[in-house]
Amino acid sequence: MFHLYYRPMKRISFLLSVLLTLTACTGTPKEKKQVQELPKQEIRKARGFRTDIPLDSIHLSDPCIMADKATAMYYMTGTGGRMWKSRDLARWEGPYHIALTDSSSWMGPRPQIWAAEFHQYNGKYYYFATFTNNAIKIDTVAGNVIPRRASHVLVSDTPEGPYLPMADPTYLPDDMPTLDGTFWVDTDGKPYMVYCGEWLQNLNGTMEKIELKADLSGSVGEGKVLFRASDSPWSREKIDGKIVPNRVTDGPWLFRTGTGRLGMIWTSWIYDVYTQGVAYSTSGTLDGPWVQEPEPITPPNFGHGMLFQDLNGKWLMSVHSHRDVGHYIRIPHLFEIDLSGDKLVVGKRFIP
Repeated sequence: MFHLYYRPMKRISFLLSVLLTLTACTGTPKEKKQVQELPKQEIRKARGFRTDIPLDSIHLSDPCIMADKATAMYYMTGTGGRMWKSRDLARWEGPYHIALTDSSSWMGPRPQIWAAEFHQYNGKYYYFATFTNNAIKIDTVAGNVIPRRASHVLVSDTPEGPYLPMADPTYLPDDMPTLDGTFWVDTDGKPYMVYCGEWLQNLNGTMEKIELKADLSGSVGEGKVLFRASDSPWSREKIDGKIVPNRVTDGPWLFRTGTGRLGMIWTSWIYDVYTQGVAYSTSGTLDGPWVQEPEPITPPNFGHGMLFQDLNGKWLMSVHSHRDVGHYIRIPHLFEIDLSGDKLVVGKRFIP
């Protein structure tokens, strides 16, 4: 998540319907229980909706693309809770509003939505995203006021959404800012969220995991640190005149190579340049240990990547670049990827 420079964005929120049902209990009177039932919603065109948009004409941070074989369509999301769709990766239509939140939850009526991802799992479509409620302050560290921010999961029956809340109101501790949650099923067959513990609070950003319930409706147990920002040999910044490892962890994405090796791409900084590296797990599981590659894997000013196969099976990486024109403009880009060997190899820019 390119979270140092984000501005609040408008969000759609809705009130969840609560129905009362009677549940029979053997030998006891019937009692009332609250059952959450999600109202049917339609996706809506967002402001600035267009058709036939070239990919590099879309302004979007943290682009995530899902190739859905059932609909023969590509769906792209990222920061903002919106969606674009395309049949060929070259021309897109959108944006659509697809992420709907519960205004009575900790998120409030207008949460910021960052670094959203699509994941298909067990017949459902899931929307992993970071939500921020600036009206709730959870900490102040080194003069920085830290708002309530957390990775969370929404669900839909279709890739187009809308994506709606599930039963549990929280996945991660409410006194800890977390972001950029992604999804992985580990070798134990259990689903996990991998996410970042924000450096603004811990001063050395973490990469962590937490087990999810079987239907992804909540988390199980506590999070575990996998590695820290300072483990990176390639990221750096200058503090009090000294060059030190950068403190930021951003944008994890898990993958396996052709030899079965477990890897994770993630993003940090080299001074003021957004940069992406990769780490590999020596155990082949999320528990690691994780060994960082010595050099970045993408050119400067490309980061927050994710991997997907196009509808023909070709591996691609989606990333964004940015430039400062008085405010930051972020553009999605694609790179060719080779996963056939023991390491991820980033190839040339892919122009659909």
